Amino acid sequence: MAEETSRTPEVLGEDFIRDPYPVYARLRERAAVAHVVLGGAPMWLVLRHEAARAALTDPRLHKDPERCARLAARHAGVDPVEQPAEKSPGQRMLVEHMLGMDPPHHTRLRKLVAKAFTARQIQALRPRIEHTVGALLDGIAGQGEVDLLKAFAFPLPLTVISEMIGVPQADQAAFGAWSNALTVAVQPQEMHGIADRMAEYLTGLIAAKRAAPADDLISGLIQARDHEDRLSENELVSMVFQLLVAGYETTAHLIGNGMLALLRHPDQLAALRADRSLLRGAVEEISRYDNSLHLNTLSVTSEPVRIGGVRIPADAFVIVSLGAANHDPERFEDPERFDIRREAGGHLAFGHGIHHCMGAPLARLQTEIAVGALLDRFPRIELAVAPAELRREMNLTRGLESLPVRLG
Repeated sequence: MAEETSRTPEVLGEDFIRDPYPVYARLRERAAVAHVVLGGAPMWLVLRHEAARAALTDPRLHKDPERCARLAARHAGVDPVEQPAEKSPGQRMLVEHMLGMDPPHHTRLRKLVAKAFTARQIQALRPRIEHTVGALLDGIAGQGEVDLLKAFAFPLPLTVISEMIGVPQADQAAFGAWSNALTVAVQPQEMHGIADRMAEYLTGLIAAKRAAPADDLISGLIQARDHEDRLSENELVSMVFQLLVAGYETTAHLIGNGMLALLRHPDQLAALRADRSLLRGAVEEISRYDNSLHLNTLSVTSEPVRIGGVRIPADAFVIVSLGAANHDPERFEDPERFDIRREAGGHLAFGHGIHHCMGAPLARLQTEIAVGALLDRFPRIELAVAPAELRREMNLTRGLESLPVRLG
């Protein structure tokens, strides 16, 4: 029998930001898809694992920035005609990337960069990642108490992805600050201002790489554009922006969320210390249990669709909750239990279908090396504050504001 949901959407507020899992469990028990208001906009939230997999591959759900903008304007009571027709470089950068595209445009762009993210290419980065991890741990050794996010989890992926793409070391901290500010920006004007500064910087960096190519991803993308006429200047800026931001924030919070899960489950931490062969499985369970990418990017329905027995009208926002799907008891037994020995395969932490995260092997590798090195270096790691004092930020990315720990 088809399931239906209430016509009145449920507003998701501060309790959802602090801890979405009880909200997910309540909504998921009712139906596979819930009608909600999130961030001021009504949308359909996909909650169950089977429905999420179906939604992530449904061609009737479109990644269309222009259609999303018109629908958002309508919900906000703004006449789309009154919106500025010409976007600033930063505004274009925020929407004209692979996460906001359907085939064939998405296919063309993904082909250009996918070869840099093969499993073999990523494994070749292991020595450099291990060196960076070692240097960061040297910097915090002997401090006693430290914010593990600020001193370790954020600098690691920022350094790795910046070096891979070609951002000079002197500029990496500034770019990280822009990325952090963009993640927590609330007002559109603030977001667009930050994006414009980032776009201006990336435009200059791309010009510098064009004049003096190097062995990095930006130089490779420039050559693909200039010699094969496949990337426009706007696409080039947006591609570099997406790779930097997606390769930084999500991995940093995956490491932070993973360490918090281990510290809050001392039996699992002890098991991992005793048997390091459990490390790769632990990374998968960390990804399932409290992944940093909790919500997929918005899609819009092109026609009425039925997902998980729930009818969704045309021209409606749909967002898949990867976090809710990963806690679906129909797919994972006792899903609220953190168990590093669990067979966590099939989780949706990195998405599914054509938008599956191509940086997943890099995120996994960095998390594996980071967690293993922390346990090797410090026989004692414990929270420096009560878990209730830790504050969460959650937009598309779910992570901690800080992670104070004591090391010994």
